[in-house]
Amino acid sequence: MKTKLTGKQYTLVASMLFGLFFGAGNLIFPIILGAKSGASIIPALCGMLITAVGLPLLGIIALGVSRSSGLMQMSGRVSGWYSYFFTCALYLTIGPLFAIPRCAATSFTMGIQPLISGRETLIQAVFTTLFFAAVLFFALRPSKIMDSVGKYLNPIFLICLGILVVAALINPQQSISSVPVNESYEGSAFATGFLQGYDTLDALASLAFGIIVVNVIKGMGVTEPGAIAKNTIKSGVFSMLLMTVIYALIAVVGAQSYGLYADQLSDPDFNGGTAFAVVAQHYLGNAGMIVLALTVTFCCMKTAIGLITACADTFSEIFPKSMGYRGWAISFTVFSLLVSNIGLSKIISFSAPVLYFLYPLAIVLILLSIFGKYFNHAREVYCFGIGFTMIAAVLDLFRVSGINAVSGIVASAEGWLPLYSMGLGWVTPSVLGVIIGLCVYIAHRKKAGA
Repeated sequence: MKTKLTGKQYTLVASMLFGLFFGAGNLIFPIILGAKSGASIIPALCGMLITAVGLPLLGIIALGVSRSSGLMQMSGRVSGWYSYFFTCALYLTIGPLFAIPRCAATSFTMGIQPLISGRETLIQAVFTTLFFAAVLFFALRPSKIMDSVGKYLNPIFLICLGILVVAALINPQQSISSVPVNESYEGSAFATGFLQGYDTLDALASLAFGIIVVNVIKGMGVTEPGAIAKNTIKSGVFSMLLMTVIYALIAVVGAQSYGLYADQLSDPDFNGGTAFAVVAQHYLGNAGMIVLALTVTFCCMKTAIGLITACADTFSEIFPKSMGYRGWAISFTVFSLLVSNIGLSKIISFSAPVLYFLYPLAIVLILLSIFGKYFNHAREVYCFGIGFTMIAAVLDLFRVSGINAVSGIVASAEGWLPLYSMGLGWVTPSVLGVIIGLCVYIAHRKKAGA
């Protein structure tokens, strides 16, 4: 029985996994982090790497070591209704509501918008239609996803990105130490970077993409559960190391190019896509804009393919009497096309409250799944841990929603909930919930033993 992949197979799987993960958010958020954190880039980057690289790797590990067949089974350890709620909420967030439309919107903002003047709405509609037509073509062939992403789209993207990054690094605009620290990072660079990592959506995506990797590895002849877990984890480590390097390089480029867009950073419509366009134009001229267009389009297209595939596959499984994989894929693609045309900045702002709600739930579920063998994956621990986390997550959602009706609740929570004002109010309740769950579990065991 085959227990491990060959070196070539590891490379292909790791390339595919990296290609699925590294999409719109992975380009636009590190460059803004670098520009705003400036001289505090190291703690800010460390914080971001925890949530944008460390947590996705833990998500892949969780699926591997818990030997779950997917997110439904993982979240089902809480309860049946919760598995449907969390699975649907997560896949819709990384799918047609935010992440997939963001792929097309980022491609347009970074690659096409700087090259045109006038009729932007019409051109964006045409571009996003062509973008999603190509995405749907590949998504309707899920068995070929490793070839389309791992072999072709990902290498093209890496070459184009490499040209841009190298051009910026060899001729920096200024030193990082000379870049002022933005007020949002001053005194809390690590925490701000940690929360910025939420925006990449990668920890959520890891719970979706992990099962794609498992199925690909099975297709390569590795069928023993333990061997599948080991190969999945090893592939995840390789891909995440590559992501770490690229995040760091893009953040450095963002900081060293600060002077090019310093007067625009306070503009609410200024985002990482715009910053990248400015950098490409400055360092490579008109040729840079073409390279950028190719970079971002291939980058976002491969991720959109993976997301459409994962979402359609999951919804066709959990709702078996519905329209099937093909119907879900087409529906998600059309809906994403419509949402993508509201613009990148609006998509980013609308997604923030949802991420502050879902991320704590995902983090706690991942950690419980990894360490679950030490308490036999007892339902009591999952229920109390997730239950307490959900209460705090709702309070975090209120904090970033900006809704006046809940301002009193927010003001009250700031007074009694530790780390709440930093966006980490869920940490203490989560730990407390897990401890209570463990106590209940131990008490039940003693009672059963007696």
